[in-house]
Amino acid sequence: MSRSIPRPDAVLIQAVIAGALSFAHLHDLAQAAGQTGWKAWAYPVSVDLLLVAAWRRLRAQRSRLAWCWFLVALVASLGANVATAGFLDMHHPPALLRLGVAGWPALAFLGGTLLTHTPNTPEPASSTGPVPVTDLPEAPEPAPAMTTPEPAPALPEASASSVPPALIDHARKVATEHRTRTGAEIDTATLRARLGIPEDLAGAIVAQLA
Repeated sequence: MSRSIPRPDAVLIQAVIAGALSFAHLHDLAQAAGQTGWKAWAYPVSVDLLLVAAWRRLRAQRSRLAWCWFLVALVASLGANVATAGFLDMHHPPALLRLGVAGWPALAFLGGTLLTHTPNTPEPASSTGPVPVTDLPEAPEPAPAMTTPEPAPALPEASASSVPPALIDHARKVATEHRTRTGAEIDTATLRARLGIPEDLAGAIVAQLA
């Protein structure tokens, strides 16, 4: 049984060639800035890894953090490709280029750390979409009907037979003291104020004392 040989993918081949050229340009730029040996080879690896990490974060979440570090890595890679095209004197690089290459490891470490350890925040749900039935607010319960309170039963009026004898005796002493002091019979209002009793009860007592 013959096996079919997979056809080469033109896009994949193009990506490999572009990656190799960008890798070489970054190496040449780092070497021109004074980084020799393995250090010059580590710079393109650092730039490409930061670019891949930012792109993976963008696929998972479209955040400002991912966009920021993706642009930083893209500018570093694109800048190296442009700089090695003859725009800079690779034998006498400017001081600003040396400064940027020297500070890149710390910048790349910070970007990789933030991209790796910053938690993903869920995107807010769109307000234009349909509202799930389970999220609809429950209808408020109807308020109970207002009932008119029943009037309190009227208290029976005090009569002469319902007055306790002890209260009558005490009222008689009060009436006698009032007659001695004022020379007049005690009235209902005065007896009610002295004994602190209801008006009808005071009237019943005054009727008995008359």
